[in-house]
Amino acid sequence: MDAPTGTSRIFQVHPLRTCNLRCLHCYSESAPVRQEHLSPEIIWEAISAAAADGYDVVGFSGGEPLLYEPLGELLAATRKLGVRFSVTTNGMLLDERRVGWLRDSGNCLVAISLDGQPESHNRMRGSARAFESMQDRLPLLREAGIAFGFIFTLTQFNCNELQWVADFAQAQGAQLLQVHPLEVVGRAQESLGDAAPDDYELAVAFVETVRLQAEAGDGIVIHFDLLDRDFLAENPAAFFATPRAADAASRPFADAISPLILEADGTLVPLGYGFPRPFALGNLRDAPWAELISGWRATREAEFRHVCQGIWEEAREPAEWPFINWYSEVRQRAANWKIPARN
Repeated sequence: MDAPTGTSRIFQVHPLRTCNLRCLHCYSESAPVRQEHLSPEIIWEAISAAAADGYDVVGFSGGEPLLYEPLGELLAATRKLGVRFSVTTNGMLLDERRVGWLRDSGNCLVAISLDGQPESHNRMRGSARAFESMQDRLPLLREAGIAFGFIFTLTQFNCNELQWVADFAQAQGAQLLQVHPLEVVGRAQESLGDAAPDDYELAVAFVETVRLQAEAGDGIVIHFDLLDRDFLAENPAAFFATPRAADAASRPFADAISPLILEADGTLVPLGYGFPRPFALGNLRDAPWAELISGWRATREAEFRHVCQGIWEEAREPAEWPFINWYSEVRQRAANWKIPARN
């Protein structure tokens, strides 16, 4: 795609699937018993290659990335590349040592999961102390001057908690509140199969986030992960819905796919963790970055664009709702797409 001017190009790294919690909605099915992890050497080689290929934001997620002991060194090294980065965490393991990793690396945004009021948060997290423990550690971020925000997973049943979540985020000094509709992938398939918000619930939540943003003013940015159909229709290049450029092979790969995800087993996939495997780039344990990139461009990029073009064409047609959950649509279409097997 031809990325819109000013758009961040994101490389997301999942160093491990170990986590101190076993959340009901975890897309990577992380848990205390999961031991999958990547070596810091593989991660650093990938980050270096990603930066050279045009990615200007590196996001660390998990599992719980604060459990990954080499994280501090990786953050410090990443800073020297001149890219921005973020760390997504449940916040329970923040302590002076780990906050030091974040503070010393500079230019870091910490994204903290928040699943509603304390009772709702604890239920989703499977821990009676999840909310209290997270809240107790927020002063460490404030005292260190580290920017942070919250990620709220919207379900069919918790839109009524958005006001409380927004009030809490502002009271804690958060700079960002991201509202993300639940995707029934990973552990959510068995735990929350009926909890994905339907179109009506998404519409209600959209109106509510607009109201909350107007109420908050410049105090916080509230972002809802939905896409306006008209915007999608008017910007096909920004959503992979244009033919592959003739000079695509000579451009940085960040111009072709963002976000790009490195999973804890070494697999590179477009857009989101667990993206349908026929569209995976391959595994960095088996082949170097450049080989995986060139192979995907030759064998999968055209098919991926076909998927996105189909969604774009439908978005141009009259519809009951003016928005679309674009990432969810792409994932579902890709899962059902029939593409030739690789040679």
